[in-house]
Amino acid sequence: MLIVVKQSEETLDKASLLAWYEGKVAQWWIPDEVIFVDELPHTATGKVKKLALREQFVSTR
Repeated sequence: MLIVVKQSEETLDKASLLAWYEGKVAQWWIPDEVIFVDELPHTATGKVKKLALREQFVSTR
């Protein structure tokens, strides 16, 4: 799963993001799913809260 925060002026879509990986990484490394979010949860020190992301998207898989 690839979780993406789009900048306001960007026009990204799932197909173009996944196409970028072609030929750059092994096929089994390419994400199965792309999810666009407004922001990522961060700790007080600025690190991404991976556990919060896992809890939020556990039902998506």
